[in-house]
Amino acid sequence: MDLRACHNHDHQHCIDVAIASARSVCARRGARLTRQREQVLRLIWQSHKPLGAYPLMNMLAEATSRPIAPPTVYRALDFLCEQALIHKIHSLNAFVGCSTPGGEHQSQFLICKHCGVAVECGSAQLDSALASTASMAGFSAEQRSVEIVGLCPACRDLSR
Repeated sequence: MDLRACHNHDHQHCIDVAIASARSVCARRGARLTRQREQVLRLIWQSHKPLGAYPLMNMLAEATSRPIAPPTVYRALDFLCEQALIHKIHSLNAFVGCSTPGGEHQSQFLICKHCGVAVECGSAQLDSALASTASMAGFSAEQRSVEIVGLCPACRDLSR
């Protein structure tokens, strides 16, 4: 996704595509996408800003008009990660929607330090270089997540 587009577009389209993809992935795998898991996924896709478990818990409580316990949110997040529907941004201890849901792939993110937008980007060359570097060190990498922090084009333009 174009980082500029994250600021001025209809997030409802992103939500609709994410929910349809999640339903398809879960149906194929025989996994149960409960209403609560779907609500958490909807909340994550409301913007392209990573959300932590506690803000999600508060948003879910507000949306359902009832208190939500932390384990409920963590179980939903674990499920969504296991189904490759969301990713964890480790440096922020927060979650974003997966732009290519359901498939195994390595994560690379561009994170704006000013507006907070995080966009998943894929680079086969970077992934290959990281795998090669790990292999040359005799390291058996199980997962790789690259988080690049800087300014998105919109925020960079504002700072000029």
